[in-house]
Amino acid sequence: MRLAALAAGALLAGAAAGAPPVHYDITVRIDPVSRALDGEATIRTTAAAEAVALGPGFDAERILVDGRALAVQPAAHGAVRRYALPRASAARTVAMRWRGTLAPLDRSLDHRQTLGHAAAVAGAEGTFLPAASAWYPTVVGRDGPLRASYRVALDLPERERGLVPGRLVEERAIAGRYRATFEFTHPAEGIDLMAGSYRVDSRTVPSAAGGTVVLRTYFHAGIADLAPAYLDAVRGYLDLYEAWIGPYPYTEFSVVSSPTPTGFGMPTLAYLGERVLRLPFIRATSLGHEVLHNWWGNGVYPDWARGNWSEGLTTFMADYTYKERESADAAREMRLAWLRDLAAVPQGEDRALAAFISRTHGTSQIVGYHKAAMLFLMLRDDIGTAAFDAGVRRFWAEHRFRVASWQDLRGAFEAASGAELAGFFAQWLERPGVPAVRIAGAERRGAGDTHAISLTLEQDAPAYALRMPLRVHTRAGEETRVLDLREARQTFELKVDARPLALELDPDFRVLRRLADAEAPPILRQAMVAPRAAVAVLDPDAAWRDAGERLAGRVLDAAPSALAAGEAPPPDAAVVAIGPHAAVDAWLAAHRLPPRPAALGERSEAEVWAAARAGGGPLVAVAARDVAALEAVMRLLPHYGRQSFLVFEASRVARRGVWPGRPVAWRFD
Repeated sequence: MRLAALAAGALLAGAAAGAPPVHYDITVRIDPVSRALDGEATIRTTAAAEAVALGPGFDAERILVDGRALAVQPAAHGAVRRYALPRASAARTVAMRWRGTLAPLDRSLDHRQTLGHAAAVAGAEGTFLPAASAWYPTVVGRDGPLRASYRVALDLPERERGLVPGRLVEERAIAGRYRATFEFTHPAEGIDLMAGSYRVDSRTVPSAAGGTVVLRTYFHAGIADLAPAYLDAVRGYLDLYEAWIGPYPYTEFSVVSSPTPTGFGMPTLAYLGERVLRLPFIRATSLGHEVLHNWWGNGVYPDWARGNWSEGLTTFMADYTYKERESADAAREMRLAWLRDLAAVPQGEDRALAAFISRTHGTSQIVGYHKAAMLFLMLRDDIGTAAFDAGVRRFWAEHRFRVASWQDLRGAFEAASGAELAGFFAQWLERPGVPAVRIAGAERRGAGDTHAISLTLEQDAPAYALRMPLRVHTRAGEETRVLDLREARQTFELKVDARPLALELDPDFRVLRRLADAEAPPILRQAMVAPRAAVAVLDPDAAWRDAGERLAGRVLDAAPSALAAGEAPPPDAAVVAIGPHAAVDAWLAAHRLPPRPAALGERSEAEVWAAARAGGGPLVAVAARDVAALEAVMRLLPHYGRQSFLVFEASRVARRGVWPGRPVAWRFD
């Protein structure tokens, strides 16, 4: 994901198309032990600049506007300091000195907490100053911060290495300090700074534009041996996307390790948690996603006021593309997982895709990433791969380093395909929710050697325009038809070559739709994203209660209410039961809820499973041997929302799975 997107709706929300240019020349000195920061900046800006802002914990010592001192008024503790600039009709220069104390690095944060943590932090393990923290004097206009180019000089302890997005101009060690200067000549939404006791490895590779790209890893000592594999992987992704989209837009790319479980993509770099980087599959999944963001999001900027298209396009061209390259079955499983996620979103909580700005919780990720990726899959199915790829290249060529909207994307695909796509984009962007399509009835027609089917499909009004795949099973084999469904109830007459036996609707899950109940067996995410939740911790011991409440707080989007002993679970909320094995079994039986599934086998250290309640909200049970086992569940459960069950052994997930589903089918007598 892109870090800038995290700040949308907060400090960076107003970065708008056509913002006038700003240029920062910044020198910053950081001591990670004392967490002290001292900075100086010279800012060239235009009349559109209304103020400069500093985040909580930072104070301006001096501000000069075209050489004249500006009064520095203190702000309330913990508040953003905003210093108004005198009105002007021409460009001006702002010189500023500031200082502050960074917050201590908190390594206990989990991934979800890190997403919403916009503080500038420092510690012995590393320093991270996100742009959203306003660690430097951020120039703001009427609609928010203005995009800017910059030159940043870092001054760090000698054993430290640091960087900001951009080109490394120079670096040196002098007087027991490390100095490095970076520049970024394109309009950027903000400046993020990372530093730590890194070992730096580098490699220079050719670029499709005819020059070279410098690849680097900034890794903590414990993972420094992984550098060659990561450099190889980055080069592979650059080759893939340069051939698919166009030349890589920058002169370098770095992979930087973080002491906390971050997963941020910024121009010219990816900032990933040290523990995450150890996982062998990250090079084949998340890394490519962040590399691709240098085209989508950091190379073409979303028009935040009209929705964020970049996460969906990146998910489709990265995560999904890797599954397609793996196998047809792997790609089908990813499509099904996306639709299961959408089925887990409660009715009324699935907002319109055009309203998505950034990921803040599970539901927003399902909409902004998975629903949008399915849009691009259906678009490619409709216009063909050649036209889709031509549209991608056209979009890049026309909007490189410019703000672009969903409408601009539509225009590129229309020009490449010759198709009129206004209706397609309107229904998927502007309407909340997704259609639910049903087989209302089917009859066999014909006699002798003539075979036909009369099939009626239904969907709720107002109807979507859908191209619905239908698999027809006959005595001679099977074939797939694509039906143009345009009405709330529509009948199709189909001729087939042999006696029809059965029909399956969209069996490969290529249409964005709400799965039928039989297609979408219970998964853990249904409880995670529910708007209301109740938690029963089934052991009175204080350690159990504390661990159970922390687990619920970590995995549930909604703030849960507590169920007292013997209290009946509310029918309209997700229910999570947590406790020792025997207590969970007894509680489920007492409330006539589905028992522990036999498929889980013998009791282990811990089991987690999802179940459906008749006429009620989702149910998740967490049964553990002891509090220590529950701690392992707490650490891993947030990453397994797409599963129906988990079995833990030796503090790891030993088995997992999804309860079997059944396709929407019609069988003839």
